[in-house]
Amino acid sequence: MTQLPELSSFRRIVVKVGSSLLVDQQKGAIKRDWLVALADDLADLHRRGADVMVVSSGSIALGRTVLKLPRGPLRLEDSQAAAAVGQIALARTWSEVLGDRNITAGQILVTFTDTEERRRYLNARETIGRLLDLRAVPVINENDTVATNEIRYGDNDRLGARVATMASADLLILLSDIDGLYTAPPHTNPDAKLLPVVPRITPEIEAMAGGAASEFSRGGMFTKIEAAKISTTGGCHMVIADGRVTNPIRRIQDGKPCTWFLSPSTPLTARKKWIAGSMEPRGTVHLDEGAARALMQGKSLLPAGVTRVEGLFARGDCVIIRGARGEELGRGLIGYDADQALQLVGRNSRDIESVLGAPGRAEMIHRDDMALAGD
Repeated sequence: MTQLPELSSFRRIVVKVGSSLLVDQQKGAIKRDWLVALADDLADLHRRGADVMVVSSGSIALGRTVLKLPRGPLRLEDSQAAAAVGQIALARTWSEVLGDRNITAGQILVTFTDTEERRRYLNARETIGRLLDLRAVPVINENDTVATNEIRYGDNDRLGARVATMASADLLILLSDIDGLYTAPPHTNPDAKLLPVVPRITPEIEAMAGGAASEFSRGGMFTKIEAAKISTTGGCHMVIADGRVTNPIRRIQDGKPCTWFLSPSTPLTARKKWIAGSMEPRGTVHLDEGAARALMQGKSLLPAGVTRVEGLFARGDCVIIRGARGEELGRGLIGYDADQALQLVGRNSRDIESVLGAPGRAEMIHRDDMALAGD
């Protein structure tokens, strides 16, 4: 039997919370007691040193109550208005419950293009990374005030998976109104069995996905399988667990029923594989011998070690890294546009602000954004 992972082994965790768990559907108000218990779980993860992120629905469900909008499907402009009002209440609630546990919350609102368009993806990734470095907990939601039906994730399961891969998380927890993936819909088939672990997503696994959930939720089991594909491909394990209970994360830790989707790789190895084989190089960076040696020792590439750059590339594009004799050392995601990189060739990192007129990252290519021949 496949060994189930231990929750304590994960260093960077995304927890997705749906509207139907967070908001009382009859009252349109936060389920305060449930949220307080969840905040205790999050604080436990945070206290042991894990980086914690929350992907939280709930803004539309809260805002529609304040604005006295009717139950049922909303017109786009009404859902956007509800989100604008509800997001204030949602952010305040998370700030309060985490603040009560001496944890700082940071709000991040994203749209579909923030994870699909390269430059915006990098900006969001760096913001999340900096918040985690400062031991804050980013609370992330889709920006429903500006998202349209054509350019939206459509559900926070897939948003959670995109955030997890963007932030190089190694675990995504989907808290749901079901305790995992069953061989058949359990509410209609008494013989349905819970799958404790899914080592690989096969067509048979996909066929087990059910339909949508409540009016306050946009996702069903199908979207969770889609989220599992995204996260596991990116080196991130995923678990579906019953979120309706008190202290749902602690229950996962205690081995209560849930479904684990396993990734064959880590976030770092998956990212390096993607850089090495899935991106078309837009340019070339040539290094001196000292910089080449430093890279082989696990260092990042600093501007001082660059002798020449070629190509028309933008920040975040893939470039070929060549040594002093022209040999290909690997590939990486460049930290600067081509015109900026040209200005920084051979310069010390402390000169970046004076050269470019604004502060910039010290590395031309960060080690985590690099796939070398020996990796």
